[in-house]
Amino acid sequence: MTTSTTSPGGTFALGARTTVNRLGYGAMQLTGRGVWGDPDDRAEAVAVLRRAVELGVTFIDTADAYGPFVADKLIREALHPYPDDLVIATKAGLTRSGPGGWHPVGRPEYLRQQAELSLRHLGLERIELFQLHRIDPKVPLAEQVGELKLLQDEGKIGHIGLSEVSVAQLLEAQQTVAIASVQNRFNLADRSAEDLLEHAEANDIAFIPWFPLATGKLAAEGGPLAALAAEHDATPSQLALAWLLRRSPVLLPIPGTSTVAHLEDNMAAASIELTDEQFSALSDAAVD
Repeated sequence: MTTSTTSPGGTFALGARTTVNRLGYGAMQLTGRGVWGDPDDRAEAVAVLRRAVELGVTFIDTADAYGPFVADKLIREALHPYPDDLVIATKAGLTRSGPGGWHPVGRPEYLRQQAELSLRHLGLERIELFQLHRIDPKVPLAEQVGELKLLQDEGKIGHIGLSEVSVAQLLEAQQTVAIASVQNRFNLADRSAEDLLEHAEANDIAFIPWFPLATGKLAAEGGPLAALAAEHDATPSQLALAWLLRRSPVLLPIPGTSTVAHLEDNMAAASIELTDEQFSALSDAAVD
Protein backbone atom coordinates (compact mmCIF):
# COMPACT_ATOMS: atom_id res chain seq x y z
CA MET A 1 0.00 0.00 0.00
CA THR A 2 1.06 3.56 -0.62
CA THR A 3 0.41 6.61 1.50
CA SER A 4 -0.96 10.03 0.69
CA THR A 5 -0.25 13.44 2.20
CA THR A 6 -3.55 14.93 1.02
CA SER A 7 -6.45 15.76 3.34
CA PRO A 8 -7.94 12.70 5.06
CA GLY A 9 -9.52 10.57 2.37
CA GLY A 10 -9.94 13.46 -0.06
CA THR A 11 -12.72 16.04 0.08
CA PHE A 12 -16.40 16.37 -0.75
CA ALA A 13 -18.54 19.47 -1.26
CA LEU A 14 -21.83 19.19 0.62
CA GLY A 15 -24.50 20.89 -1.41
CA ALA A 16 -21.70 21.92 -3.80
CA ARG A 17 -20.50 24.66 -1.44
CA THR A 18 -19.45 23.26 1.97
CA THR A 19 -16.24 21.29 1.55
CA VAL A 20 -15.25 18.71 4.15
CA ASN A 21 -12.56 16.07 4.42
CA ARG A 22 -14.21 12.76 3.64
CA LEU A 23 -12.98 10.82 6.67
CA GLY A 24 -14.93 12.37 9.53
CA TYR A 25 -15.79 11.50 13.10
CA GLY A 26 -19.05 10.23 14.62
CA ALA A 27 -19.73 11.37 18.18
CA MET A 28 -22.17 8.69 19.33
CA GLN A 29 -19.57 6.68 21.27
CA LEU A 30 -18.59 9.69 23.40
CA THR A 31 -21.60 9.08 25.64
CA GLY A 32 -22.31 6.50 28.33
CA ARG A 33 -23.46 2.93 27.79
CA GLY A 34 -26.53 2.58 25.63
CA VAL A 35 -25.75 6.05 24.20
CA TRP A 36 -27.13 7.39 27.48
CA GLY A 37 -25.60 9.79 29.98
CA ASP A 38 -22.06 10.96 30.50
CA PRO A 39 -18.94 9.08 29.39
CA ASP A 40 -16.91 7.07 31.87
CA ASP A 41 -13.87 9.23 31.09
CA ARG A 42 -14.84 12.80 30.23
CA ALA A 43 -11.24 13.97 29.86
CA GLU A 44 -10.56 11.25 27.28
CA ALA A 45 -13.71 12.19 25.36
CA VAL A 46 -12.57 15.79 25.16
CA ALA A 47 -9.09 14.65 24.12
CA VAL A 48 -10.56 12.51 21.33
CA LEU A 49 -12.38 15.48 19.82
CA ARG A 50 -9.36 17.74 19.98
CA ARG A 51 -7.11 15.08 18.51
CA ALA A 52 -9.59 14.43 15.70
CA VAL A 53 -9.34 18.05 14.58
CA GLU A 54 -5.54 17.93 14.89
CA LEU A 55 -5.53 14.91 12.56
CA GLY A 56 -7.50 16.72 9.89
CA VAL A 57 -11.14 15.95 10.68
CA THR A 58 -13.36 18.76 9.40
CA PHE A 59 -16.67 16.88 9.61
CA ILE A 60 -18.13 15.81 12.96
CA ASP A 61 -21.50 14.06 13.07
CA THR A 62 -23.59 14.19 16.23
CA ALA A 63 -27.27 14.13 17.27
CA ASP A 64 -29.50 15.57 19.97
CA ALA A 65 -30.29 11.97 20.99
CA TYR A 66 -26.69 11.13 21.90
CA GLY A 67 -26.85 11.38 25.66
CA PRO A 68 -29.29 13.14 25.07
CA PHE A 69 -27.22 16.25 24.22
CA VAL A 70 -24.16 14.87 26.03
CA ALA A 71 -22.14 14.59 22.81
CA ASP A 72 -23.10 18.12 21.78
CA LYS A 73 -21.94 19.61 25.05
CA LEU A 74 -18.67 17.71 24.87
CA ILE A 75 -18.07 19.01 21.35
CA ARG A 76 -18.60 22.57 22.54
CA GLU A 77 -16.37 22.07 25.59
CA ALA A 78 -13.56 20.58 23.51
CA LEU A 79 -13.64 22.72 20.36
CA HIS A 80 -15.49 26.01 20.83
CA PRO A 81 -14.68 28.51 19.38
CA TYR A 82 -14.65 26.25 16.36
CA PRO A 83 -12.07 26.24 13.56
CA ASP A 84 -13.36 28.02 10.47
CA ASP A 85 -13.27 24.83 8.38
CA LEU A 86 -15.04 22.57 10.91
CA VAL A 87 -18.55 21.42 9.93
CA ILE A 88 -20.69 20.02 12.73
CA ALA A 89 -23.64 18.01 11.45
CA THR A 90 -26.43 17.03 13.78
CA LYS A 91 -29.73 15.16 13.68
CA ALA A 92 -33.16 15.28 15.31
CA GLY A 93 -36.22 13.07 15.11
CA LEU A 94 -35.50 10.32 17.64
CA THR A 95 -36.51 10.59 21.29
CA ARG A 96 -34.94 8.60 24.10
CA SER A 97 -36.67 6.57 26.81
CA GLY A 98 -33.45 5.35 28.41
CA PRO A 99 -30.29 3.40 27.52
CA GLY A 100 -30.83 1.75 24.15
CA GLY A 101 -34.30 3.25 23.70
CA TRP A 102 -34.99 5.10 20.42
CA HIS A 103 -38.40 6.33 19.23
CA PRO A 104 -39.12 8.44 16.11
CA VAL A 105 -40.93 11.75 16.58
CA GLY A 106 -41.24 14.00 13.55
CA ARG A 107 -43.83 16.55 14.57
CA PRO A 108 -42.77 19.91 13.11
CA GLU A 109 -42.87 21.71 16.47
CA TYR A 110 -40.66 19.03 18.01
CA LEU A 111 -38.09 19.21 15.21
CA ARG A 112 -37.97 23.00 15.55
CA GLN A 113 -37.49 22.75 19.31
CA GLN A 114 -34.64 20.29 18.91
CA ALA A 115 -32.97 22.43 16.28
CA GLU A 116 -33.08 25.42 18.61
CA LEU A 117 -31.67 23.33 21.46
CA SER A 118 -28.89 22.01 19.25
CA LEU A 119 -27.92 25.55 18.30
CA ARG A 120 -27.74 26.45 21.98
CA HIS A 121 -25.88 23.35 23.16
CA LEU A 122 -23.36 23.44 20.32
CA GLY A 123 -22.87 27.19 20.58
CA LEU A 124 -23.69 27.79 16.93
CA GLU A 125 -25.70 30.43 15.12
CA ARG A 126 -26.21 28.07 12.18
CA ILE A 127 -26.02 24.30 11.83
CA GLU A 128 -24.42 23.58 8.48
CA LEU A 129 -26.00 20.13 8.04
CA PHE A 130 -29.19 19.20 9.88
CA GLN A 131 -30.53 15.69 9.33
CA LEU A 132 -33.89 14.08 9.99
CA HIS A 133 -32.72 11.23 12.24
CA ARG A 134 -35.64 8.98 11.31
CA ILE A 135 -38.82 9.45 9.34
CA ASP A 136 -41.80 9.39 11.69
CA PRO A 137 -44.45 7.17 10.03
CA LYS A 138 -47.18 9.04 11.93
CA VAL A 139 -46.36 12.39 10.32
CA PRO A 140 -46.40 13.19 6.58
CA LEU A 141 -42.84 13.38 5.32
CA ALA A 142 -43.55 16.70 3.61
CA GLU A 143 -44.41 18.22 7.00
CA GLN A 144 -41.20 16.91 8.58
CA VAL A 145 -38.79 18.13 5.92
CA GLY A 146 -40.98 21.18 5.34
CA GLU A 147 -40.21 22.37 8.86
CA LEU A 148 -36.52 21.88 8.21
CA LYS A 149 -36.89 23.98 5.06
CA LEU A 150 -38.45 26.75 7.15
CA LEU A 151 -35.46 26.61 9.49
CA GLN A 152 -33.21 26.72 6.45
CA ASP A 153 -35.04 29.74 5.07
CA GLU A 154 -34.56 31.44 8.45
CA GLY A 155 -30.81 30.86 8.23
CA LYS A 156 -30.68 28.53 11.23
CA ILE A 157 -29.56 25.51 9.24
CA GLY A 158 -27.60 25.25 6.00
CA HIS A 159 -28.07 21.91 4.30
CA ILE A 160 -30.72 19.25 4.98
CA GLY A 161 -30.09 15.52 5.18
CA LEU A 162 -32.00 12.30 5.83
CA SER A 163 -31.09 9.20 7.84
CA GLU A 164 -32.11 5.59 7.19
CA VAL A 165 -34.18 6.14 4.09
CA SER A 166 -34.99 4.40 0.84
CA VAL A 167 -34.55 5.85 -2.62
CA ALA A 168 -38.33 6.33 -2.81
CA GLN A 169 -38.35 8.29 0.46
CA LEU A 170 -35.45 10.42 -0.71
CA LEU A 171 -37.28 11.26 -3.93
CA GLU A 172 -40.42 12.10 -1.96
CA ALA A 173 -38.49 14.44 0.36
CA GLN A 174 -36.87 16.14 -2.63
CA GLN A 175 -40.29 17.28 -3.78
CA THR A 176 -40.28 19.62 -0.76
CA VAL A 177 -36.64 20.59 -0.29
CA ALA A 178 -33.15 19.93 -1.67
CA ILE A 179 -31.44 17.04 0.13
CA ALA A 180 -27.66 17.29 0.53
CA SER A 181 -26.97 14.01 2.32
CA VAL A 182 -28.27 10.62 3.35
CA GLN A 183 -27.04 8.56 6.28
CA ASN A 184 -27.67 4.81 6.19
CA ARG A 185 -25.90 1.77 7.53
CA PHE A 186 -23.30 0.69 4.99
CA ASN A 187 -20.00 -1.13 5.39
CA LEU A 188 -17.87 -3.84 3.88
CA ALA A 189 -20.08 -6.58 5.34
CA ASP A 190 -23.48 -4.88 4.88
CA ARG A 191 -24.19 -3.34 1.48
CA SER A 192 -27.98 -3.52 1.62
CA ALA A 193 -28.18 0.22 0.82
CA GLU A 194 -26.26 -0.19 -2.44
CA ASP A 195 -29.16 1.20 -4.50
CA LEU A 196 -29.26 4.34 -2.35
CA LEU A 197 -25.51 4.77 -2.69
CA GLU A 198 -25.71 4.48 -6.47
CA HIS A 199 -28.52 7.06 -6.55
CA ALA A 200 -26.56 9.40 -4.27
CA GLU A 201 -23.47 9.08 -6.43
CA ALA A 202 -25.42 9.79 -9.62
CA ASN A 203 -26.91 12.93 -8.05
CA ASP A 204 -23.89 14.23 -6.09
CA ILE A 205 -25.54 13.61 -2.72
CA ALA A 206 -23.28 12.80 0.22
CA PHE A 207 -23.72 9.31 1.65
CA ILE A 208 -22.67 9.13 5.32
CA PRO A 209 -22.31 5.44 6.23
CA TRP A 210 -22.98 4.79 9.89
CA PHE A 211 -21.45 1.72 11.55
CA PRO A 212 -18.64 1.87 8.95
CA LEU A 213 -16.34 -0.48 10.88
CA ALA A 214 -18.73 -3.41 11.16
CA THR A 215 -16.81 -6.29 9.65
CA GLY A 216 -18.21 -9.25 11.60
CA LYS A 217 -16.69 -12.62 10.88
CA LEU A 218 -14.59 -11.12 8.07
CA ALA A 219 -12.17 -9.77 10.68
CA ALA A 220 -12.17 -12.88 12.86
CA GLU A 221 -8.91 -14.74 13.27
CA GLY A 222 -8.31 -16.64 10.07
CA GLY A 223 -10.98 -14.64 8.24
CA PRO A 224 -10.36 -12.98 4.86
CA LEU A 225 -10.15 -9.41 6.18
CA ALA A 226 -7.74 -10.37 8.92
CA ALA A 227 -5.56 -12.21 6.40
CA LEU A 228 -5.51 -9.24 4.02
CA ALA A 229 -4.72 -6.87 6.89
CA ALA A 230 -1.76 -8.98 7.95
CA GLU A 231 -0.55 -9.18 4.36
CA HIS A 232 -0.65 -5.41 3.90
CA ASP A 233 0.52 -4.27 7.35
CA ALA A 234 -2.79 -2.65 8.32
CA THR A 235 -5.57 -3.31 10.79
CA PRO A 236 -8.95 -4.73 9.68
CA SER A 237 -10.59 -1.44 10.66
CA GLN A 238 -8.19 0.54 8.50
CA LEU A 239 -8.89 -1.67 5.50
CA ALA A 240 -12.65 -1.42 6.07
CA LEU A 241 -12.42 2.39 6.03
CA ALA A 242 -10.02 2.45 3.08
CA TRP A 243 -12.47 0.27 1.17
CA LEU A 244 -15.31 2.73 1.83
CA LEU A 245 -13.20 5.69 0.73
CA ARG A 246 -12.33 3.87 -2.48
CA ARG A 247 -15.85 2.52 -3.07
CA SER A 248 -17.40 5.89 -3.96
CA PRO A 249 -16.36 9.55 -3.93
CA VAL A 250 -19.63 10.50 -2.20
CA LEU A 251 -19.04 8.26 0.82
CA LEU A 252 -18.14 10.17 4.02
CA PRO A 253 -17.31 7.57 6.69
CA ILE A 254 -17.67 8.75 10.30
CA PRO A 255 -15.98 6.12 12.48
CA GLY A 256 -16.58 6.79 16.15
CA THR A 257 -14.52 5.90 19.18
CA SER A 258 -14.04 6.94 22.78
CA THR A 259 -10.24 6.62 22.87
CA VAL A 260 -7.45 8.62 21.28
CA ALA A 261 -5.51 5.46 20.40
CA HIS A 262 -8.40 4.00 18.42
CA LEU A 263 -9.04 7.37 16.76
CA GLU A 264 -5.45 7.56 15.56
CA ASP A 265 -5.69 4.03 14.19
CA ASN A 266 -8.88 4.88 12.30
CA MET A 267 -7.51 8.10 10.86
CA ALA A 268 -4.48 6.29 9.48
CA ALA A 269 -6.87 4.65 7.02
CA ALA A 270 -7.05 7.94 5.12
CA SER A 271 -3.48 7.45 3.93
CA ILE A 272 -4.11 3.96 2.56
CA GLU A 273 -4.58 3.81 -1.20
CA LEU A 274 -5.90 0.41 -2.20
CA THR A 275 -4.79 -1.01 -5.53
CA ASP A 276 -7.45 -2.34 -7.89
CA GLU A 277 -6.50 -5.87 -6.86
CA GLN A 278 -6.74 -5.09 -3.13
CA PHE A 279 -10.09 -3.36 -3.54
CA SER A 280 -11.45 -6.29 -5.52
CA ALA A 281 -10.14 -8.79 -2.99
CA LEU A 282 -11.86 -6.97 -0.14
CA SER A 283 -15.09 -6.63 -2.12
CA ASP A 284 -15.11 -10.30 -3.03
CA ALA A 285 -14.22 -11.45 0.49
CA ALA A 286 -17.37 -9.86 1.87
CA VAL A 287 -19.66 -11.80 -0.43
CA ASP A 288 -17.96 -15.18 -0.39
